[in-house]
Amino acid sequence: MNNWFLYLIRCKNGRLYTGITTDVERRFEEHESGDKKGSKYLRGKTPLELVLKKKVGDRSMAQKIEARIKKMPKIKKELLVDGKIKIREIKKEIWK
Repeated sequence: MNNWFLYLIRCKNGRLYTGITTDVERRFEEHESGDKKGSKYLRGKTPLELVLKKKVGDRSMAQKIEARIKKMPKIKKELLVDGKIKIREIKKEIWK
């Protein structure tokens, strides 16, 4: 199934949280509500803002891209949010 999305959420403290899912809206609501299905990291860090949502392919590729982005410094993540770094560039790095 090729309907996996990468998303970034900005917390009230300015930090960026990276995740993957097949349903970004549902997942964002889980995070925002503080539901036990949402990330523990995001609890108490509301308001949250969904700042990036990109379709990335299958689950395997989504996991690889997520891992790569989680290792990036915040400055590069901000460039990703601003559209100055493209997901396809990250995919190219993975395929090398």
